Amino acid sequence: MSWPWSMVLGILALVLLTIGTVWGLVYAPVDYQQGNSYRIIYIHVPTAILAQSCYFMMAVLGTISLVWRMKMADMVLKSIVPFGAVICLLALITGAVWGKPTWGTWWVWDARLTSMLIQLFLYLGVLAIYNVMESQQSADKSAAVLSLVGVINIPIIKYSVNWWNTLHQPATFKLTEKPAMPAEMWIPLLVMVLGTYCFFGSQVLIRTRQEILQRERKTNWVREEVKRLGGVS
Repeated sequence: MSWPWSMVLGILALVLLTIGTVWGLVYAPVDYQQGNSYRIIYIHVPTAILAQSCYFMMAVLGTISLVWRMKMADMVLKSIVPFGAVICLLALITGAVWGKPTWGTWWVWDARLTSMLIQLFLYLGVLAIYNVMESQQSADKSAAVLSLVGVINIPIIKYSVNWWNTLHQPATFKLTEKPAMPAEMWIPLLVMVLGTYCFFGSQVLIRTRQEILQRERKTNWVREEVKRLGGVS
């Protein structure tokens, strides 16, 4: 059942990301203050939003694992971690690229940037748990605990620009307010955000399926599935 959904989400991601990229990088108007340098927003903002969403989902899955002992939650959590780490790293890199022409430097120890860097370390910490611990059960439990503890960093990232005097601009999208940018700028940005979430969904479904087959490889139903697919798991 997961394979058709991963295909649908993958196709949607390809279409949305293609439209958003071309629209944002070619057809969106030049910003009156930042010129063309602002166009990095079409990569930076979606990755920054998704990096936080991924970790929040990990915390939810960690809670489900610790409270209800659901093996599926452990497998989905493990599938999210590498994707979230890469997306978080991409958000930091694109933020640095944007910061150079805007602030005159690649990096400052700004509250938003620092908390986002901590987020990357949290991702790497969970990833290290899976790679270092030999017992899968112990790794699942430790990863769930760290995911749950580390989620406290999410509100710090989100509200850091309001709590402290930072260089980083406020949130581009707010559910309760109309975007400050004109529609021809924020609509392609919204398309890019939706595209990244579709790509995330597609990749997590694929990785979760692989994780299930790996963990349950000795069971009869997996052996039958491998035979049905011609020996490819």
